[in-house]
Amino acid sequence: MLLVVRHLTHMRYLEGAAGLALRLRLFPQSFEGQRVTDWHVEVDGEEIAPSIVGGYGERFAQWLSPGHRDQLEIVAHGCIETEDKAGIVQGLRHACPPAIFLRDTPLTAADGAITALGDGLSQGADVLAGLHALSARVRDALPYRGGITDSGTSAAAALAGGGGVCQDHAHIFIAAARARGVPARYVAGYLLAGDETDQQFETHAWTEAFVENLGWIGFDVTNGICPTERYVRLCTGLDARDAAPVRGIVTGGGPGTVSADVRIARGEGDIAAIQQQQQQ
Repeated sequence: MLLVVRHLTHMRYLEGAAGLALRLRLFPQSFEGQRVTDWHVEVDGEEIAPSIVGGYGERFAQWLSPGHRDQLEIVAHGCIETEDKAGIVQGLRHACPPAIFLRDTPLTAADGAITALGDGLSQGADVLAGLHALSARVRDALPYRGGITDSGTSAAAALAGGGGVCQDHAHIFIAAARARGVPARYVAGYLLAGDETDQQFETHAWTEAFVENLGWIGFDVTNGICPTERYVRLCTGLDARDAAPVRGIVTGGGPGTVSADVRIARGEGDIAAIQQQQQQ
């Protein structure tokens, strides 16, 4: 499947920012089941190329503001060919050992309730079946409800609160898997919904867990499936904060706002048409 993506991030600082230092993880990799055929990242119209390969094997760019500014626009766009691999992730660049993804973070620390969700899961003969069961238990335990969690909500707090979104599903799954000795990581990317009425205009979140003798396997807890050809894998990390596509430091000025808009289409799409649709 050919997917056309346009991801806009807009930053605004009403009192002006004296300086901006950004890490841009907006460069998807090619691997088995995902081939990047054309991709560009622009900051205020200037194209940016990735210059660094991080510890996870993913390319990213660092961008420093040349001076004072009150707003900034970042656009990532291009075409990607995808194929359904039943969630199996193979062909990535060499990266860190899977055991790195056993590390807890404040967003993925497991409490008793989360640990209990992972009952029966361990690195053994039935670990894959155990991960599918864990995904189903997390989905059942946390109904999808928007607006009651935010970017700083931990896995334990989301579960206790009785609802959340894809970020929370991913954090709880990761926390439960790690508590049982299974490496798991957070994935940020794009999803083409099956129905136009279900389209989301933001990045999507899912997880990958490591299974001995098989490798990394993707699990989209929110939708109850492994990633298919409708998914574009962008970047990974220990949690949502670590895997943020755009992250940085602002100096000077007052508080700012950040908004994002993701458009994804199927077929021989046209970036200009997607942009026009967004403006409308």
